Amino acid sequence: MKTRKILFWLLALALLTGLVAWALRPQPVSVEVAEVARGLFEQTVDDDGRTRVRDRYTVAAPLSGRVLRIPHRAGDTVERDAVVAVLLPSVPVLQDDRTVQQLQERAAAAQAAVMRAAALEERAKAGREQAQADAARSARLATEGFLSPSSREQSESTARMRDKELEAARFERIAAERELAQARAALARFRGDAKLGGAPVRTFDVLAPISGRVLRVLQESEGPVALGAGLLELGDIGKLEVVVDVLSTEAVGIPADADVYIDVGSGRAVVRGRVRRIEPSAFTKVSALGVEEQRVNVVIDLPAANDDIDALGDGYRVDARIVVYRAQDAVLVPSGALFRDGQDYAVFVVEGGIAKKRVLEVPRRNDRTALVLGGLQPGEKVIVFPGDMVRDGVRVAVR
Repeated sequence: MKTRKILFWLLALALLTGLVAWALRPQPVSVEVAEVARGLFEQTVDDDGRTRVRDRYTVAAPLSGRVLRIPHRAGDTVERDAVVAVLLPSVPVLQDDRTVQQLQERAAAAQAAVMRAAALEERAKAGREQAQADAARSARLATEGFLSPSSREQSESTARMRDKELEAARFERIAAERELAQARAALARFRGDAKLGGAPVRTFDVLAPISGRVLRVLQESEGPVALGAGLLELGDIGKLEVVVDVLSTEAVGIPADADVYIDVGSGRAVVRGRVRRIEPSAFTKVSALGVEEQRVNVVIDLPAANDDIDALGDGYRVDARIVVYRAQDAVLVPSGALFRDGQDYAVFVVEGGIAKKRVLEVPRRNDRTALVLGGLQPGEKVIVFPGDMVRDGVRVAVR
């Protein structure tokens, strides 16, 4: 009887000890996990930009006088050689040799501008022909398997760029010819007034150099204008480009012809663009925090017109993501799972309910994911945003 009682109390003591140990055992840390995946990795430079008309023309007064009220408003469509403004030239009080010489020099400068624009157009035409020949040769070589698809796409992109350059050069020549015609007309009118001897002054029509839309009216009301004063701005709203100013430290990493994702807003689809030019000169800009930054303009070509592009206008704000690095079939881990371990990056991997620390090689990362070259396999679970309670070897519970 006594032995049974001893055994009973020993068993009760063992049970009580087990209950106390179970109650005081370390509780697993509740964590959130994400799966390591394999896919496309892109590192981008993100910044906001603005749209602008590729070729903007400021119609200026070819002579001093009085401009009548301009009937056009911003957004109106005008055709080439249409009358956009009417001037009443002012008759000089004293028509001396100096004024005549100035008008002659202006006409000569306009003539030189026409010759220069014609030469640039010929050069652009030759460049386009060479680019088209290179594109055709690249297509043939790619078909025969001697050239990679990326090289073929590069030659085709160069051919399209040469087409745009030729078109811009042609518009420059047209504008220069209009400036020459206006300069010659001003000189002829000046001499004609001297011969008229005070006859009533006739009106002078200012013509549109291109077909396009009115972007801005600089002189809306009737009033006096000086020689060369701007009257209105014209441009083809269907030919837009995007200008994004980025930090100069980021600009050096942007490759030529880099792909760009452009968010135009209002729930519209993301538009794909391509970097056409990185301007060689930086400028100083004060940030919202009052810090002076060196920034560089990146000019981006938009694709062919569609419903999303047609919704844009000149000077619209957009968000741009410029791709500076791209890797296919890469091992990706969420950026929130990374933490610093000395000079390296590390993550906590969940293995059998235990958090295991692994040091990784992370050459590149963006705001969402990081590219991992070693240390992880697709399908493994990593802890995202680990807290102070998560350490190597700690039991965890996935919530």
